[in-house]
Amino acid sequence: MQQQREAYMTGSELNASLGRGSEFEGKLAFEGKVRIDGNFTGEISTNDTLHIGEGAKVSAEISCGTVIVEGEVVGNIKATGAVELHRPAKIRGDITTPSLMVEKGVIFEGRSKMENLEASNVVNLRAASEED
Repeated sequence: MQQQREAYMTGSELNASLGRGSEFEGKLAFEGKVRIDGNFTGEISTNDTLHIGEGAKVSAEISCGTVIVEGEVVGNIKATGAVELHRPAKIRGDITTPSLMVEKGVIFEGRSKMENLEASNVVNLRAASEED
């Protein structure tokens, strides 16, 4: 049974887990760590950590602080901190992050762009402080 809804979670430890065999469709926004071991379709956004476990199938546009992938992802990943791809991960999509780690045995089909996603904010702050 698929569920459609928006989920908002708060905290600092592992806040939620989408277990094996479960399916979720919609938008997921959270604070703290979230682990997905089931099937997810939609959008995921957070400034914190997303862990996609082995056996998970995620079809989503992902915007996170840190993303750790051991399962399958179809969609683009943008991370302000880091992306870690661990065996037996399969990723089909583009990755944008300042730090990328790919373990031997991972399948990655897409483009990677390594850039500091927060750099533009730093430049704006400097420009603003110079005007004062």
